[in-house]
Amino acid sequence: MIQPQADNPDQPSRLRLSGISKRFGSTQALSNVSMEVEGGQAIAVIGENGAGKSTLMKVLAGIVSPDQGQIELDGQVLSWSGPRDAIDAGIALIHQELNLHDNLSVAENLFLGREPSRFGLLDRAELRRTASSWLDRVGLSVSPDAPVGPLPIASKQLIEIARALSTDARVVIMDEPTSSLSEEESLRLFELIERLREEGVAILYISHRLHEIIRLADRVEVLRDGEHVETLTKGNITHDSMVRAMVGRDLTRRSHETAKECLEPRLTVSGLKVGSRAAPPVDLQVLGGEVVALVGLVGAGRTEIVETIFGVRERFGGEILIDSEPLKGGVDSAIAAGLALVPEDRKRTGLLIQSSVRDNATIVSMTRDGVFRNRKTERATAAELIDRLRVKTASQEIEIASLSGGNQQKVALAKWLAGDVKVLMLDEPTRGVDIGAKSEIYEVIDQLASQGMGVLVVSSEMEEVFAIADRVIVISDGCVAGELTRSELTEEAIMRLAVAKGEPAQG
Repeated sequence: MIQPQADNPDQPSRLRLSGISKRFGSTQALSNVSMEVEGGQAIAVIGENGAGKSTLMKVLAGIVSPDQGQIELDGQVLSWSGPRDAIDAGIALIHQELNLHDNLSVAENLFLGREPSRFGLLDRAELRRTASSWLDRVGLSVSPDAPVGPLPIASKQLIEIARALSTDARVVIMDEPTSSLSEEESLRLFELIERLREEGVAILYISHRLHEIIRLADRVEVLRDGEHVETLTKGNITHDSMVRAMVGRDLTRRSHETAKECLEPRLTVSGLKVGSRAAPPVDLQVLGGEVVALVGLVGAGRTEIVETIFGVRERFGGEILIDSEPLKGGVDSAIAAGLALVPEDRKRTGLLIQSSVRDNATIVSMTRDGVFRNRKTERATAAELIDRLRVKTASQEIEIASLSGGNQQKVALAKWLAGDVKVLMLDEPTRGVDIGAKSEIYEVIDQLASQGMGVLVVSSEMEEVFAIADRVIVISDGCVAGELTRSELTEEAIMRLAVAKGEPAQG
């Protein structure tokens, strides 16, 4: 077991960063950043998009080389040529964005490049045994032989965590580790973090879920524009203090004034059959000028409902009306009718990740206008959308993969704003997005609703639901378990309906 350094004050810090700087072209991503972490400590690193968090973590993980500065691990100065050297030194990074191979098994993903061998051959029995042990440790009940591709995002996130921990690291960097996890899975992760701390592992924790940081962090280090600007100690870590340190302003919340003058129904769903003809019927309605939140436990069927409405999944029965007009056909018909969907997994299904910011921002309008592309119009449209949503990008021509998660999400939303959208559906719109970008996305949602658009949001974050929703529809086992108006909205009321297994709302 690694010895916790709190009990060994004469030992050097587990991890020490001194004067780390990194420039990308004309952008100073990091400027003279210094901090240290003791073994057995959990330190949170927070900041807005572009603050330098991701670059700093990539420097630590050997993905990016610093221009200046020094990294020490247990007093030893480190230098490496790539991620493999960082892993061998004892530093493991749990990526926010999934970095798994869908065509390989769970066990093969866990130990890719580190497979156990016997007599020069792959030892499959040992591979399965060791993989099962790490899966148990993170609380994931899945066969090590199962292919990764079909697994839900939450399971893939836990596999990422298990893979990082399996390297027996002395420093574990966790980048938004709960972004795809249920409350129960998150609690198991927090218990695991406590065990790692007891074993002397140093934890660097990045999250935009500030209540998690309040619970876990011994100290908070704040980055802004590539500089280390503030340290918050245990007694001073509050939601307000962290927001002020990061952005200098409070998080925007909807006034809900638009909901007082709702227009006619924009979206009406009657008797929708999701997944099979035997499925329970789903009925819901979204009015113009209204933001409706679709909530429920993980696996309740919220994503399946919005994907069926949009035509991504087969509809086995029921009727969908957009502005009282029946919707027939698949995705193309839905888009033509004025329906839009920003999916949960933006990299896999929401964006053309290897294409430019311009191509992504204008793809819907390009498709609508046909095969003849007007580059001048495209550039003007992209520029207007980038400005409207405050997308931070050096150019509209760079690959969208180079943008931060929050700015990628803004572009995934922006592409629909160039079209004639009547109903906008967003699945976990601020997953992995920082506090400042959340505020800006909420402002956009509010503006769209105020213009008469109907907005349907799938969200697992209670704080988000309370901030933006005029009305809440609770889903349980594929059924509409009930609805809550703004005045009825409490966490207790939501949970009471969410655990109503397979009991459709009455009346």
